[in-house]
Amino acid sequence: MAKTKTTFFCQNCGASFAKWQGQCTSCKEWNTIAEEVIQKAEKISWEVGESKMATTNRSRTAKPLKVSEISTSAETRMDTQNGELNRVLGGGLVPGSLTLLGGEPGIGKSTLMLQIALQLPYKTLYVSGEESASQIKMRAERIHPESENCYILTETKTQNIFRNIAEMEPDIVVIDSIQTLHTDYIESSPGSISQIRETTTELIKFAKETATPVILIGHITKDGNIAGPKILEHMVDTVLQFEGDRNHIYRILRANKNRFGSTNELGIYEMQGSGLREVSNPSEILISKNEEELSGTAISATLEGMRPLMIEIQALVSTAVYGTPQRSATGYNAKRLNMILAVLEKRAGFKLGAKDVFLNVTGGISVDDPAIDLAVVAAVLSSNVDIAIDKRMCFAAEIGLAGEVRPVTRVDQRILEAEKLGFETIIISKYCKLPKETYGIQIVKVAKVHDVVKHLFA
Repeated sequence: MAKTKTTFFCQNCGASFAKWQGQCTSCKEWNTIAEEVIQKAEKISWEVGESKMATTNRSRTAKPLKVSEISTSAETRMDTQNGELNRVLGGGLVPGSLTLLGGEPGIGKSTLMLQIALQLPYKTLYVSGEESASQIKMRAERIHPESENCYILTETKTQNIFRNIAEMEPDIVVIDSIQTLHTDYIESSPGSISQIRETTTELIKFAKETATPVILIGHITKDGNIAGPKILEHMVDTVLQFEGDRNHIYRILRANKNRFGSTNELGIYEMQGSGLREVSNPSEILISKNEEELSGTAISATLEGMRPLMIEIQALVSTAVYGTPQRSATGYNAKRLNMILAVLEKRAGFKLGAKDVFLNVTGGISVDDPAIDLAVVAAVLSSNVDIAIDKRMCFAAEIGLAGEVRPVTRVDQRILEAEKLGFETIIISKYCKLPKETYGIQIVKVAKVHDVVKHLFA
């Protein structure tokens, strides 16, 4: 086999060099030079028989077609037996798709993928380059002790992986993780830019030609981005982000990119000793079960993608001990909190300029929905006057700079979610257009912040 010819290119300006160096002499940038392949050795394709992989060695020539001439058919989905993952993917795995799952170390990426691989009714190959077979066996016995369709392979060389794939012909392949793979056609260490790009290209070629879905687990950097070149996220079909605080038991699965569905969906899991449990009704875990009435708490009806959620907002307002009052927000935009406090100061006459204000969204999640503005106002004012808000009341509206209460999107879904969870009153904007007139919950419409204050503390 002829040796692969490589050279070094600057990832910023494209200048080429005979050997690696720290600084690019052309654009003066540091640490942007990486090894690239110029001429690859002839690759030996994985062996296939008379099976679904038989199209691997066929040469196919694409022809230009008019849009009207392209035939469309309903895409088939492979059920993952996991409702939360199916929701985020848009209904299940698409044959031939490449899915990238990223997240912090120890957050539960491998646990989630192994749990799904053990539950799938399809023949699944779980390739691990980080753990031994005995380690995976110990985790599998804890998660799902009985499984006849999951096969474990501890290998990091792509040529050996494809050789095993050709022998067993799996329906789904899971790679844990892409940063540990390496190929003989690149002379660099695993995890380098060239290795990640080349191994991903080989997996994409395999997935598209054999219609086999491939799931990749990826590491992330200290900035929270997926490790490796940014082109990795462009190459795959779906990018999933598994996030959450390791000190909390809840995990959130989001889609940052999805060629086969929406990126607005959200999946919530609870970490347990036996694996990750799906949380079908997240509103119950995001609202505390305190029987006592506490000031400074308010319930908001928010939306995460297409899913309505009821979340609890906690606020604490106290006299500033130091000269400059503190403004702190957890799970909420601190700049938006400052804006709302300025509106209350200017439009509602509340003197909060000399007081510390702390805000927290319970459950350890972050919310960007402007519909929780009214709940933030209610929680802050409740803590300021030390009067508790009725626990059977919730809010869904945006606050404007003029002190007006503005309508929000899909308010009917928020009302129905509040009604389903047993709330008796919901406060919304006066300008909301409701699709029907009768609901099983009392609807209070307000136009200004003054109206909210009168309704709550009259």
